Amino acid sequence: MPRRAAARVYSAPGVPRFISYLRVSTDKQGASGLGLEAQREAVARHVAAASGVLVAEYREIESGKRTDRPEIAAALAACRIRRATLIIAKLDRLARNVHFISGLMESGVDFIACDNPHATRLTIHILAAVAEHEREMISQRTKAALAAAKARGVRLGNPHLTPGDTRRARRARSASAARHAADVLPYIEAARAAGCSSLGELARALTARGIETAAGAREWSATQVKRIIERASLHSAAA
Repeated sequence: MPRRAAARVYSAPGVPRFISYLRVSTDKQGASGLGLEAQREAVARHVAAASGVLVAEYREIESGKRTDRPEIAAALAACRIRRATLIIAKLDRLARNVHFISGLMESGVDFIACDNPHATRLTIHILAAVAEHEREMISQRTKAALAAAKARGVRLGNPHLTPGDTRRARRARSASAARHAADVLPYIEAARAAGCSSLGELARALTARGIETAAGAREWSATQVKRIIERASLHSAAA
């Protein structure tokens, strides 16, 4: 099932345009539709109340603590291109990370959260800071509990972990990198069509478009562009 749903929709001049971003944290939630459907319904209600139109939908299965998410980068780029507002069901669907939210607010894209549609920039910063603090506290409590268990002589880790598990983890990381390369490649091809030929020019084009690297950075280098092209070529050949 493709991660990017909705086909392009065109709207009349003056009609508010929205692009939605839906996120769940697990493959199970994504496959079942649980969580996604509730987010989609909240978005639909807001768009209808605003007498607007939903021109595209992006969805992703990824942890909220990660900032290297290709679909949110693609959604932001689409918003800039189509002069649309990014709409999400809940603020925590974006991230529990103040730096990420700050970067989003400086991206030049208007966005709105259905659970707090009248939130100001200050309110959003505060809510993101609270969410980030909660995440850090959970992490600290987990580390403290593990340290206490280790001090009592409890054997930590998975005793049933096998070399096969490690290989599967490497394959999963490789697949994730390949998906990111496939997502970025159309923007590289568009930049080439616009006249960019060198790796440096392509890197500047991706940076200008607001496309994020696999690590979530906003600044591209020629080396990173080269890796994307090589990875996409390998993935295409393997397919």
